[in-house]
Amino acid sequence: MKAVVTTEKGAKPEVTEVAAPQPGAGEVLVKVQASSVNGFDLSVAGGHVVGMMEHRFPVVLGKDFAGTVEAIGDGVTRFSVGDRVFGVVTKAFLGDGGFGEYVTVSEEIGVAKLPEGVDVAAAGAVGLAGTAAVDALDAVTPQTGEIVLISGATGGVGAIAIQYAVAAGATVIATARPGEEADFVRGLGAHEVVDHTGDLLAQVRRASPAGVDVIVHLAGDGSVLSELLTEKGRIASTIGYGPDQHPAATFIMANPAPGTLNRLADDLAAGRITVPIERTYPLDAVPDAFGAFAGGTRGKISITVA
Repeated sequence: MKAVVTTEKGAKPEVTEVAAPQPGAGEVLVKVQASSVNGFDLSVAGGHVVGMMEHRFPVVLGKDFAGTVEAIGDGVTRFSVGDRVFGVVTKAFLGDGGFGEYVTVSEEIGVAKLPEGVDVAAAGAVGLAGTAAVDALDAVTPQTGEIVLISGATGGVGAIAIQYAVAAGATVIATARPGEEADFVRGLGAHEVVDHTGDLLAQVRRASPAGVDVIVHLAGDGSVLSELLTEKGRIASTIGYGPDQHPAATFIMANPAPGTLNRLADDLAAGRITVPIERTYPLDAVPDAFGAFAGGTRGKISITVA
């Protein structure tokens, strides 16, 4: 199959032919139609995860996937050949990935059925970012009337977190540069926008003099942002800020459990959330997509596989 791989530590990603995977016991083989770029993919491609996770070279990059079940392994009961599915590649090692024409995943975690009517590109872009947004908000449980600051609001996780926080009845303050970025987050429901390139704390305090009840920390300095918390404030961070740094902080490691993926699928199907896709690249152009991602995005960068 055609795939985007790294062949050794530090090697630049390349598009090449590798052996197609076969499903083992309890696994499904997915014919991938769409994926998307996440920060983790750039970390793997840059060699920054070597020593932290086992690498089975050639490593096929890509965490997200959406497509159809091509085959099932022994013992699989949740899925059948032909099912539309999406999810996140979640294995203890790096080797299989969504930037290939096929991928195998365990039926137990990281894969869910995709309802009819949900766009495959959106499904291929929602897995990891959507899971991180759901897990972050579940950790801090914003309530009706509370003030939520989302730092890093323009990225894939932030774009989905805005929508869920607004749906919970919270007033959302989002970080974004003036202009197109500010318009983008307001379009997703943000009530206030603050420019993270300026005096962020002063801007937030003007918008909410009493502070904020919840912080979704996706970018910036968590120790600085935490100064804005009210007495009972909570902070959820996807970038390493946790209880060792602040007693009200929770470090989030996105866990694409079936219940979370099913929730995302249902919300997409019902139109309760959308997945903003700024640009789409074919599989052959994934290295270019990495460059675009590194430059900053409004929402997600989608990859068309087939």
